[in-house]
Amino acid sequence: MAALTEYKCPCCGGAIEFNSNTQNMKCPYCDTEFEIEAIKEYCEASNDVGDDLSWNTPDSEWSAGEQDGMKIYTCKSCGGQIVADENTAASACPYCDNPIVMTGQFDGGLKPDLIIPFKIDKNGAKSALEKYLKGKFLLPKSFSNENRIEEIKGVYVPFWLYDCDADAYIRYRATKVRTWKAGDYLYTETSHFLIVRNGGISFEKVPVDGSTKMPDELSEAIEPYNYGDCTKFETAYLAGYMADKYDVDAEASEKRANERIRKSTQEEFRNTVIGYDTVIPEAANIRLKSGKIRYALMPVWMLNTKYKGEMYSFSMNGQTGKFVGNLPTDKGKFWGLFAGVFAGVTALAFAVQALL
Repeated sequence: MAALTEYKCPCCGGAIEFNSNTQNMKCPYCDTEFEIEAIKEYCEASNDVGDDLSWNTPDSEWSAGEQDGMKIYTCKSCGGQIVADENTAASACPYCDNPIVMTGQFDGGLKPDLIIPFKIDKNGAKSALEKYLKGKFLLPKSFSNENRIEEIKGVYVPFWLYDCDADAYIRYRATKVRTWKAGDYLYTETSHFLIVRNGGISFEKVPVDGSTKMPDELSEAIEPYNYGDCTKFETAYLAGYMADKYDVDAEASEKRANERIRKSTQEEFRNTVIGYDTVIPEAANIRLKSGKIRYALMPVWMLNTKYKGEMYSFSMNGQTGKFVGNLPTDKGKFWGLFAGVFAGVTALAFAVQALL
């Protein structure tokens, strides 16, 4: 069965039709006329959201001797593979806190193109964590003791960095509302506008983490990184730290990259539409081109630890110090605090009654 196409008026949204007298499309509701080619382009832009970009994936390989002295540790719990130099103490997995064992010489996988070296050392990371925990009255003492804080680990997390250009056509419906009073009457005038933004924007180093063990919401929470500190990868930067080996390849990460780029494009274009009381996006056509991917390692301080059977995670950007984490609650302290507050309120109520 053939599909019927209905053309909408760009001005009022009503259905428009061909006018044989003018040989144009005409809206019967607002009497606006449009050339056929113009209305065709308008409708195509409204319905076309753009194709996914075909990215050029990285293909960096390790040179002879570069992997010498690098060991691989495997977590028997989460299956993660952690790379470190032969002098790194790696007694526990930075992601699930379970013991990890060395399984041999590191081999395989792509060589990183770029790396952001750690700017904050372990003492700085411990100080930041201690400051974060300070004053948390309901935090169990056993959770914040010095031994546990000492377990914080420096890990280079694998990221795919996406570069591309975006061409966008975005249309908005907007209104301006004016009110005034004349005599005993209050008048309201609402003006409607059709706004079009059409242009291009370039993106560099849009990050998507390449580890299933590092949730996207956690890795994105400690962004942004200052990519001015990006440097060519050298194995020497791994000395004293661990590095997660990517288990999500560049192709599997493309969907997330496309989502982030399209969302950022829409936000940047929306920021140019100002001076209106309401703005509603009506159609968006975003096309990505000139895609390039690079493989990079980003510095993260991590403490993942179990408390009474539950996992609690802390992550800090090893370059900027941005910190996120969740904390357990000492239920005994909570109910003690609740009882104290309740007792105080009860005593105050009796005191008020005695004065009445």
